[in-house]
Amino acid sequence: MSVTERDQLGNKEVDSLSWSIGSAELLLVTPLMDLLFKAQSVHRANFDQNTVQLSTLLNIKTGGCPEDCAYCPQSARYATGVETSELLSVDDVRTAALRAKEAGATRFCMGAAWRSPKDRDLERVAVLISAVKELGLESCVTLGMLKPAQADRLKAVGLDYYNHNLDTSPEFYGSIISTRTYQDRLDTLSAVRAAGINICCGGIIGMGESRTDRAGLLCSLANMPVPPESVPINMLVRVKGTPLEAAETIDSLEMVRTVAAARIMMPRAYVRLSAGRTEMNAEAQTLCFFAGANSIFYGEQLLTTSNPITAQDRQLFTRLGLSPAVAAH
Repeated sequence: MSVTERDQLGNKEVDSLSWSIGSAELLLVTPLMDLLFKAQSVHRANFDQNTVQLSTLLNIKTGGCPEDCAYCPQSARYATGVETSELLSVDDVRTAALRAKEAGATRFCMGAAWRSPKDRDLERVAVLISAVKELGLESCVTLGMLKPAQADRLKAVGLDYYNHNLDTSPEFYGSIISTRTYQDRLDTLSAVRAAGINICCGGIIGMGESRTDRAGLLCSLANMPVPPESVPINMLVRVKGTPLEAAETIDSLEMVRTVAAARIMMPRAYVRLSAGRTEMNAEAQTLCFFAGANSIFYGEQLLTTSNPITAQDRQLFTRLGLSPAVAAH
């Protein structure tokens, strides 16, 4: 089905259709003004166009991951200067979550550098999730690959979102990661969905992939039986010591185009500007919001890389007339 034909359908009908790589790539090469108009129209049909959901991310267990993800400074295979740490205490997590809530965040996300958690690890994380929920925040964790019983355990403790990114297209994936397969990632997402947990799943642009690969990533996301409720779009942060430290800088307008296509292909998902915002000026971020981004990571630190300071984000919101969402989707 062509993009023109899709334009004549309602959101429910669009959600039920499969996207081809060709149709997704056509979106990515659409004249920018036309693409932005379509994306903003879809955005306004599904969301308040002047609100942004704020999530804060905390690294609860740093470094020492056995995976070989070429972008990741937490891999034990690369000399990036990231030190390995143990899982944070409940008090430390509660303090960080309270600080995030007071700053305006509605969702608190926790990441641990594991290939997959052991059951005893999961029990310790379950306590942290409970502490976050007690503060009235939505909870999200990213812990690596999960077994179905582990996903069920996280659901039982009240987890709202599980993050597990696809990173890139199936075709380009092997150029970035060799220690787990694309199907491994899809299996974890299936387990999370079956447990009744919302899915947070997106990818990274700027790793040397083609536009066709970006289209392939978006198709993998949009064509899931139920598309992710949250779609983080990351721009590669080049970290010294990783295989991608010398990757070519990507034009920020490619980020805008990717956000716009994600909005059109997944009308009811929260599309989040994630890593890489420090590489984008205010004007580029503004275009991303106009293209349908309505969520950001909020706070000075992501897992191991920097993020715009909260005062800077507040100033931008004021300039644009945007307001933090008071309740998450």
